[in-house]
Amino acid sequence: MAFIQANDGVITQINVFTVAPEKQQELIDLLSEAATFASRLPGWISASIHRSLDETRVVNYAQSKDLQSAQNIITALRGAGWPDRNKALGEAHPGLYEVVFTKTT
Repeated sequence: MAFIQANDGVITQINVFTVAPEKQQELIDLLSEAATFASRLPGWISASIHRSLDETRVVNYAQSKDLQSAQNIITALRGAGWPDRNKALGEAHPGLYEVVFTKTT
């Protein structure tokens, strides 16, 4: 389960994909499979996949225990060819982040 808390060392990869509307669900399915693959790796915490209502974007929000775990997971995903399959469906804009502020009601 995704848990968002500031300054806890967790690293979040946020990847925004630009996608043709007819490819949105196919990319969501592929990212779901990649998350299942990554969930078996040390340091993996969670993945949440979001689709835009205009069907032109997909956002993958994935959490890892720390930076080293995130880098190891990305390396494993690359080694298994997941990013290459993603590229066939949409243009990726990935980044690694740490939460510095959160507020809830």
